[in-house]
Amino acid sequence: MRRILLGAQLRRLRESRGITREAAGYSIRASESKISRMELGRVSFKARDVEDLLSLYGVGDQQERDALLSLAREANATGWWHSYTDVLPSWFQTYVGLEGSTSLIRNYEVQFVHGLLQTEGYAQAVVKSGMPGASAAEIDRRVALRLERQKLLVAERPAEFHCVLDEAALRRPYGEREVMRDQLRHLIEVSERPNVRLQVMPFSFGGHAAESGAFTMLGFPESGLPDVVYLEQLTSALYVDKPEEVAQYARAMDRLQGEGPSPAESRDLLRGLLQLM
Repeated sequence: MRRILLGAQLRRLRESRGITREAAGYSIRASESKISRMELGRVSFKARDVEDLLSLYGVGDQQERDALLSLAREANATGWWHSYTDVLPSWFQTYVGLEGSTSLIRNYEVQFVHGLLQTEGYAQAVVKSGMPGASAAEIDRRVALRLERQKLLVAERPAEFHCVLDEAALRRPYGEREVMRDQLRHLIEVSERPNVRLQVMPFSFGGHAAESGAFTMLGFPESGLPDVVYLEQLTSALYVDKPEEVAQYARAMDRLQGEGPSPAESRDLLRGLLQLM
């Protein structure tokens, strides 16, 4: 969600200048609590308020100002995913909004194939497994949302997607045998796309840099906007944007990509798994 990105950037600018929330609020004729809500991305942004805050924070570069003001306009627009709010937890709405705005997604997955790479049949099996009490209609809606998200990989200007799948995610069956075979064939096919870099981390490698578990890094085209790390939990999620913490995840991802099999070697691994099923 672009509100969160803009709010985080405004917070960093304010803190770098040593300006209190109270002083920032006074400059836009608002309260300290409104500045807090703005920085958390919980309210809409007025262009005039953003302009005044950028001036207060000493942002004089016109390109940087234009990028942030453009982000403010886009942050107030309603995203396509709002039509799925009946099946979207509030904490995941934020992720879908961020994902749709990204230019680069870097992901390590261990439990199952990432949602952007799932076939319809595999997605059905994953949703049914995770929500055993859900109705058929709710499952269909969730799968439809997942397939809609995948369009960002085939858009006119698609996002770059770098994914490292642990072999465990490919060995763990979801659905019938043919569902898994279709999923493996799909991974082989999609890995040939120029904007997709897919690698498989095999069991034979042993321990590796992502010992803490799955994570996703989101990078954005707007100048000056920081990367965000998404960590999903059972009933909520964490969004990490502190530069020093993001840098640790970036180093782990660099190691995973550098030490694991290449995309071509990973396709051979996928073909080998396909023959075993």
